[in-house]
Amino acid sequence: MTKAPEPAPDLPALQRRLADFAAARDWQRFHTPKNLASALSVEAAELVEIFQWLTPEQSAAVMADPTTSERVEDEVADVLAYLLQFCLALDIDPLRALSAKIDRNELRFPARRAAPPTNKDHHSL
Repeated sequence: MTKAPEPAPDLPALQRRLADFAAARDWQRFHTPKNLASALSVEAAELVEIFQWLTPEQSAAVMADPTTSERVEDEVADVLAYLLQFCLALDIDPLRALSAKIDRNELRFPARRAAPPTNKDHHSL
């Protein structure tokens, strides 16, 4: 008999787990907005490093290799963990912030049906 997959935790639950994890190790004193933003940048750079010298085709297939896919997932988790901790430190609702940003971008960059997007169109989501 196969076990049903567990439902994905919600963002507030993950933020609580991260806060509890840090508190149990007395790390919250280091979790200032500046330090968390720096750590987020470092982890994002580690994700970029995986793709640094890959061709577009190789980068699209990166999840096919178990070793590389595990590294990608670990770095994605690190980036998300620091982003969620950063948002908690500054009382930012990340889903509300993203929704508001998409709303602003829909106004800034109206959909065009006639021409394909250019590199300029993808600079800031």
